[in-house]
Amino acid sequence: MAEPFTIYKLTILNMLDKAGFPLTNTQISNFFLELEYTDYFRVQQVIGDLVDADLILAESTHSNTQYTITAAGRETLGFFKDKITDAIEADIYKYFEKNKMVLRKENAILADYYRTPNHDYAVRCQVKSEGNTVVDLTLSVKNKDQAEAICNNWKKENEDIYAYLMDHLLK
Repeated sequence: MAEPFTIYKLTILNMLDKAGFPLTNTQISNFFLELEYTDYFRVQQVIGDLVDADLILAESTHSNTQYTITAAGRETLGFFKDKITDAIEADIYKYFEKNKMVLRKENAILADYYRTPNHDYAVRCQVKSEGNTVVDLTLSVKNKDQAEAICNNWKKENEDIYAYLMDHLLK
């Protein structure tokens, strides 16, 4: 029987491979916590180990981190996939069946900001669908509070904003 840490690593690689889109730290952690496989701190250690080994790629914004499996991660998973039990495979399948639309929607709406060379803030708002960018909008604002407000509102109002833009731009 493989060590628990090895199983956790392979489970995360398997989840990222099966998802077909990036997963956030919270989404990965929730899988392990909901099924009571291990505790939050151990999951964070395993994720860190996978990033350090270049088996997964971390992309961070001001509000979250998303992970994708790398080519080396897929190769590793291919070598050791037989270490993942049928029960764990079934748990992953059930988790995605139950949560896939929510997971996809959470990861399809992106908003982040950064400081520009002229000391303003640029806010980048995106909507992605099946790996394709549907909307990619960058706005310049004067301060961090405005940037954070736009990020938060984009997550809540993106559908209405998209509809408004399309209505006005397709006249």
